[in-house]
Order: sequence, then structure tokens, then C-alpha cells
Amino acid sequence: MPEEERQPGTNLLGTLARHPSLAMAFLSFNKHLLAQSTLSIRQRELMVLRVATLRHSDYEWAQHVILADRAGITADEITGIAEGPAAPGWSDIDRALLAATDELIGEGAVSDETWRVLSGEFGEQQLMDIVFTVGCYAMLATALRSFDVQPEPGLVPYLPEHTLAARSLTSRD
Repeated sequence: MPEEERQPGTNLLGTLARHPSLAMAFLSFNKHLLAQSTLSIRQRELMVLRVATLRHSDYEWAQHVILADRAGITADEITGIAEGPAAPGWSDIDRALLAATDELIGEGAVSDETWRVLSGEFGEQQLMDIVFTVGCYAMLATALRSFDVQPEPGLVPYLPEHTLAARSLTSRD
């Protein structure tokens, strides 16, 4: 992707910069999930986009649609992520990752059935990365919404359809 098309997250980073010690701790943790996780980028992005859907975090959605595209996640799969694990076409493991995300957000734990599917595919560190990825991005979604972090202009085309429609309506006033 050309440098001018990259989305640096300036508004998020500006918000975090208001609390430098917290920002350093969070960014260090988040760096593990982005660069050192035992999960593939595709697996991470499936879960992060599902978190963004469940937590109604448009900023997180827009940022991670870009990363999902880079990871080879198709437009149809992105639509399916918004629909959830019951959407048609998922492999068993993708469905389990989406179900685990739903369960972690909704119940605070992965169900025994989903855990069996995941543990049949993933080792202990990967299972830990699943739980911590969902937790981290759920926390970030909460912060983004609570602090009303607005998307940079370059993110606007990647916002969820409902947000684009709402922006369209308000821009006519």
C-alpha cells in the first residue's frame, strides 16, 4: 500500500498521548498482538472485526477492514464477519474463532463446545492469544467509543454501511 494511503491512527494516538504512561503500557501489549502473536494475521483480523461489530466501534472497524484486506480477507468474508459465526461459508476453525469472540464478549468465557474445536487446532499459547486479542480489542473499542475518537478522513470510506448512511443523511441538513 502506498504511504499516502496508510492510515496511521492519528486521532487514536493523540487520545492515548494524553496519558503517556498508560499509552506506553497499552501500546507495548498491543504490539504483541499485532506483531508477535502466535495467530495468523487473518485469524486476528477475523476476531478484531467481530469485536468491532459487537461493540459498535466504527473507528476500530474502519482501521481493521484495511488490515483484513491486506491479510486476504475477502469483501464477502467481511460481510460475513458482521453477520457472525452462523453466516454461511466459514470453515470450522473460522466459525469457532468468531463464536469464541461472541462468547467472550457476551459471556466473558469461551464455551466448552467452542473450546474443544479451538483446542483441536491451536496450542496453549495460541489459545491465550485468542482470549487476549478479543479482550484487548474489546477494551480498545470501549475506549474509542467512550472518548468519541473520530475517524481520520482516510478511514471514512471504510466505515460500516450504517455509519456511512447516517453520515450521508446528516450531511444533507
